[in-house]
Formats: sequence, structure tokens, C-alpha cells
Amino acid sequence: MMGMMKQVQAMQAKFAEVQAELDRIEVEGASGGGMVRVVVSGKGVLKLVRIDPALMKEDEVEILEDLILAAFNDAKARNEKMLEEKMKALTGGLPLPPGLKLF
Repeated sequence: MMGMMKQVQAMQAKFAEVQAELDRIEVEGASGGGMVRVVVSGKGVLKLVRIDPALMKEDEVEILEDLILAAFNDAKARNEKMLEEKMKALTGGLPLPPGLKLF
């Protein structure tokens, strides 16, 4: 029982470290061959949008909107993959209920 408590305490300390790290991590997503790029934090907050000036045409607004959404979704997917990897490292194989999200 004491060993399990130590494991839980160690995991809590690691969890706090990862939470702080997520504020500093930035994940980039792109679409349109890199013509639209977005950056999100490790917590999923949109921090930056870059659009190639060649896309700034009045008659192509819908294309630009779609590219922004695609870039954001790319960044979100990359962020989720990164979080999943951190979670595996954090829990060290401890069985957790399916769908449990700590971040």
C-alpha cells in the first residue's frame, strides 16, 4: 500500500510538471502546402495564424476559410498526439479508465 501511495505522489508531481510544460509548448499545423499555418499551445489555445499573401483574393475567401480550418485541425491533431504520448510517459503503464483525460 505504501509503495502505491509513493507512485501516486510521484505521478502527481510529474502531472504538475507536465501542466506547466503545456503552457510553454507550441504545436504548428499547416494546410495548402504551408500557405496557411497556425500555432496552438499545448493546452489547445490558438496563438498564431500566418497566411501567405497570395491567398488574399476577394473571390477566394471560402478557400482561405477552409485552409484556416484545416490548419487548425492539423495543429489540434498533432497536439492530441503529443498529449497522448506525454500521458503514456506520465502514467508509466498504470491502468486508467478509457477516455480519462487529465489534460
